[in-house]
Amino acid sequence: MENTNPVSVSVEIYDQTYHLRGIDPAHIDQLARIVDGKMRAVSAHGATVDSLRVAVLAALNIADELTELRARHRELLDSLDTTETTNRRRASSLSNMLDEALSEPYHRIAV
Repeated sequence: MENTNPVSVSVEIYDQTYHLRGIDPAHIDQLARIVDGKMRAVSAHGATVDSLRVAVLAALNIADELTELRARHRELLDSLDTTETTNRRRASSLSNMLDEALSEPYHRIAV
């Protein structure tokens, strides 16, 4: 049975410790590592030392990635829907062809 009681988790993001609560400490830690990595990448590419500005720029980068992934997800779902529709049509066509072939009178070929 999965634990549904929130637990306290301490994470470090951009040299700051945050005490968070959640039901999956490993997931929270993973998210914190992602945010920390984005903040450090933004900081390495910019001249700003303002942690709020770094956080906002990191959030924008994460939001951009999320938007791109959602668009790609939508494209894949649309492609899957198209493939499923095509496969259903082909299956129906093959079923009709089989029905027609089986309904024709059987003629024995004399040898």
